[in-house]
Amino acid sequence: MTTLPVTPEMVRAAAGRLDGFIEHTDCNHARTLSDIVGARLWLKFENQQFTAAFKERGALNRLSQLAPEARARGVIAMSAGNHAQGVAYHARRLGIPATIVMPEGTPMVKVENTRRHGAEVIVTGATLEDSARFAHARAAERGLTFLHPYDDAEVIAGQGTIALEMLAAAPEIDTLVIPIGGGGLISGMAVAAKALKPDLTVIGVQSALYPSMYNAIKGTGLLMRGDTLAEGIAVKAPGRLTTEIVGALVDDIVLVSEPELERAVAMLINIEKTVVEGAGAAGLAAVLSHPERFCGRTVGLVLCGGNIDTRLLSSVLTRELAREGRLSQLTIDLVDRPGQLARVATLIGEAGANIVEVSHQRVFSGLPAKGTLLDVVIETRDRAHLDATVAHIRAAGLTVDVHHNPGGER
Repeated sequence: MTTLPVTPEMVRAAAGRLDGFIEHTDCNHARTLSDIVGARLWLKFENQQFTAAFKERGALNRLSQLAPEARARGVIAMSAGNHAQGVAYHARRLGIPATIVMPEGTPMVKVENTRRHGAEVIVTGATLEDSARFAHARAAERGLTFLHPYDDAEVIAGQGTIALEMLAAAPEIDTLVIPIGGGGLISGMAVAAKALKPDLTVIGVQSALYPSMYNAIKGTGLLMRGDTLAEGIAVKAPGRLTTEIVGALVDDIVLVSEPELERAVAMLINIEKTVVEGAGAAGLAAVLSHPERFCGRTVGLVLCGGNIDTRLLSSVLTRELAREGRLSQLTIDLVDRPGQLARVATLIGEAGANIVEVSHQRVFSGLPAKGTLLDVVIETRDRAHLDATVAHIRAAGLTVDVHHNPGGER
């Protein structure tokens, strides 16, 4: 480990610099989730940081070591959001001018929060890599210090302090499951954790849409594309330093799908009453999708961020209700005559279901001119209640199609 670019001593030094300036967030045993997955889960609530993400740690560790002349000139960073907020918040607190470059498509909540911390925000570039090129050019032009979000030894060391806190709170943890974007979080935590417990297992998690570190470590060529709920770890190219550390210390990397990420976000808010973004739910998504792998183990998960757009969160929760059979759309063929809508409403009421939304379609359908399609969104207790409601409607002689699984099977 002493030959790696980040050492356990660097992580311990970072912990001293951060003490008193970042939150020592809760690390709690999740009893209900543990019962569900068959493992003992410990959750590290990094979404409780002031900027609602772990990125403050690495940003502050790097900023606190700048020379006076570099502080006076200022810093620049590129980020999809959480590194941006961490740099902006602590730069203002330390009196350092900060410029943040964010890619197009960054959630508005992250853009506005970064501006609120006093940084100059420039939104440009289709990808994080495009934003990085712009930031490097601006840094050279104006003499600013570039703060990389993950491929920087002191940033990595700052992130590693999370592992020190987790193993102090729950020394029985034998497995860490950690999200990977560029690799800064898992690199720092792996260095710290394996120094304390060499036999501890470290597993990384990436979105299946952006398997960049997975490709780098496993030698695969999986495509990277599309919009992922976990935009905080949607990185097309992992860091040079982080790839070296991950290759040396991380035991495996798993991929999770979008429905699995959505389910994990919904479970954390419904069971733990805590809001996480997609990247923050990636660890739980991995445990839920590979239960046999973690059965009987004591697993530490990092809820690494909670900056999710409220409209997106609403959509995720509603889609999960649909997957559970608690919210469904029924399409019913009707004869277009008076009383038919009341008939359907009565049948649904008799089954004990609740009508949420109703719409008619008379023109754009394949039915005869005297027919109509009725779309009804209903709320039921669970999948069994949905099946009973649909059976009751069909028993009355009506044709019903059911739509209740957005985004594919889990």
